[in-house]
Amino acid sequence: MSKIENQIFSSYQRNPDLYDEIYDKEGNIKDVYQKLFDIYGGHSIQDYINLNSKAKASFFNQGITFQVYGEDNVQEKIFPFDLFPRIIDTEEWEIIEKGSIQRAKALNLFLWDIYHDKKILKDNIVPLELITSSANYLDQMNGVNPSGGIYNHISGTDIIKHKDGKYYVLEDNIRCPSGVSYVICNRTALKRALFGVFNHYQTHTVTDYAENLLEQLESVKPKGVDIPNCVVITPGMYNSAFYEHSYLAKTMGVELVEGRDLFVENDFVYMKTIKGPEKVDVIYRRIDDAFLDPLEFRPDSALGVPGLFSAYKKGNVTLANAPGTGVADDKAVYTYMPEIIKYYLNEEPILNNVHTYHCSRPDELEYVLENIPELVIKPVDEAGGYGISIGNRLSEKEIEEVRKQVKENPRKYVAQPIMSLSVHPTYIDDTESFEQRHVDLRTFTILGKDKEFVLKGGLTRVALRKGNLIVNSSQGGGSKDTWVLKKQ
Repeated sequence: MSKIENQIFSSYQRNPDLYDEIYDKEGNIKDVYQKLFDIYGGHSIQDYINLNSKAKASFFNQGITFQVYGEDNVQEKIFPFDLFPRIIDTEEWEIIEKGSIQRAKALNLFLWDIYHDKKILKDNIVPLELITSSANYLDQMNGVNPSGGIYNHISGTDIIKHKDGKYYVLEDNIRCPSGVSYVICNRTALKRALFGVFNHYQTHTVTDYAENLLEQLESVKPKGVDIPNCVVITPGMYNSAFYEHSYLAKTMGVELVEGRDLFVENDFVYMKTIKGPEKVDVIYRRIDDAFLDPLEFRPDSALGVPGLFSAYKKGNVTLANAPGTGVADDKAVYTYMPEIIKYYLNEEPILNNVHTYHCSRPDELEYVLENIPELVIKPVDEAGGYGISIGNRLSEKEIEEVRKQVKENPRKYVAQPIMSLSVHPTYIDDTESFEQRHVDLRTFTILGKDKEFVLKGGLTRVALRKGNLIVNSSQGGGSKDTWVLKKQ
């Protein structure tokens, strides 16, 4: 290990075996970070502690929180935010943006196909059984034509930078990808705490997300509607991402509703208001498929709207994202993404997949069972970092437990090599110093009718626990502001 001397970075320990985003292999500051390093290095550690406290207070006062579901209780926490931003230069961002759009488009075509002609299944590119056995495949969506042909209006792509300096996609999230509100709030908090740093860099804005989201949602309005009425539907204030639901509704200038605020009449959706019923045309839904409509899915759901799916099938309301999109972010389907991109777009993947073993394949199952200590084991249908087992962190007893779980239900699990996520200087409260912490990036891609948009920034998530590779907030992670530089 080598030390880098520069006031508040004086105790920073650089491990040369990890890909550090602000230092090159020789331990020199990369050009793109030099000015930022000098500005931050001009502060004392006490200055930084004070600024960090201000940022926390800003998040607290704005109610920027998330909820963690434990075995015995639910905890609401302030979203951890690190004031030292991550910088992505123009050339690198172009690759990330093009790759994110490519994946979103390919997944949209895949969804249309598997709910219509099923050509990719008939051509044996993707196994039929893999789709029909997915918990998120909806028979009810067969033959349904979403407005504008769009299923995954909003996609979240989780990307890492490996120690080889290349970007890899860990997974695609196209059910209800969350976290975009934190991107915007991170930028606001950093500007309040250290506004002067923005005078030295030309960065793209992230505050244009809501207007682009609304524009894209309006572009997929039902036929015959001139000026669509859009709403955001939430499960309610106890949902882990409720802050985001309310934030997006507010910034788009649309109503935030719960299922009880809507009703269906003659296969049209209406919102209850003090002035009487008001027709609703587009619903950005943050409710899982199973709870959308008790007449079609779970009859015990108190979150959804009776008759909503019938109105949707008849084209009288748009649901974003479309029901049934979860089959395409199944981690077992992820293993076929290179083939899916080639099949529908006739292109080579711009962003690499991480090599993935699917345990439903007998030969790959055998390999996984024999090599758990060298692998990351993931359930195919979980989110938020839940259910993940990192082999080299497990005891012998835990390895045996994972082996038993995988054997009992191979379809439920995939495995990947333990990737070395890049690291970034991050302020740690307990030590009052900067330390290396692993980071990833979630990009947000919006598809509309004949148009797409990628938020120029995305959510950089940080694994705040030393050595941890799981960056999700529900697993103790935090985030950083992400600067995408403008072309000079």
